[in-house]
Amino acid sequence: MRITLLGTGDTTGTPTVGCDCDTCEAARDRDVERTRFSVHVENERTNESLLIDFSPDFRYQFLREDVPLPDAAIITHIHFDHLDGLGNVFRVLDELDVYAADETDPETGKSVAETVDSDYDYLDPVTVHPTTPLEPVRICGFDVTLVPVLHPPLVCYGLAIEDPETGAKLSISGDTSYAVPDDSRAVLADPDLLLADGIVPAHLCEFHPIGGRHENSDGVPRTFGTKHMTREGALELADELNADETRLVHIAHYYPAEEAFEEPLALDGEQYVLE
Repeated sequence: MRITLLGTGDTTGTPTVGCDCDTCEAARDRDVERTRFSVHVENERTNESLLIDFSPDFRYQFLREDVPLPDAAIITHIHFDHLDGLGNVFRVLDELDVYAADETDPETGKSVAETVDSDYDYLDPVTVHPTTPLEPVRICGFDVTLVPVLHPPLVCYGLAIEDPETGAKLSISGDTSYAVPDDSRAVLADPDLLLADGIVPAHLCEFHPIGGRHENSDGVPRTFGTKHMTREGALELADELNADETRLVHIAHYYPAEEAFEEPLALDGEQYVLE
């Protein structure tokens, strides 16, 4: 299982367009970036590739990293920074299987699968496969399980990807607060690599209009607002899931420059091989 982090940033990415904050300037000086979220997972045994989420930066990411185009994809939720790159398959792929959850979202009245199918019905190469969360499905030779997480107001999903032959396991928290349900945690547990949403450090919760949530015993917020984990929350989740290695993703440019490029915050282009 070869994993390439195509996009490790939040909605605006780093550097953010038009921003001259210290963090964005430091990213330019270092020639590093965090484009919008996407993960490429290659099964070298079957010579197939699976894409997690369609970043609006799809074209640039694939040109930059020179990884194989996907044979299948998974959409975790319908926010634009995870979905709107799907249009890039036009005239690029002859066919693509797209998997997305089949649960109806009370906010939209449709499931993620139904939204993808209706919004991109003009893409003849795309076949949408409604997928039941917490039930594994075989994709590109991997056993993939979508798990509900908490990213209000829309439904959102994390996932576990396991190689049935080697036992290698990648878990992705998805965009979520710290309040990941217990049954989802059970599926995500014991990964070789965890990619966890850690949008900002906890001390920045004081600048959020509603502050932080899910404080630990020391009063440190593990959720920034309601939608994303803090760095501290993501690392506590990693400990609870018994992750062998953790990289924080969906990183915002609000991290102070002196913290923004420190471990375990991920950068675009990182690769991991799980055997």
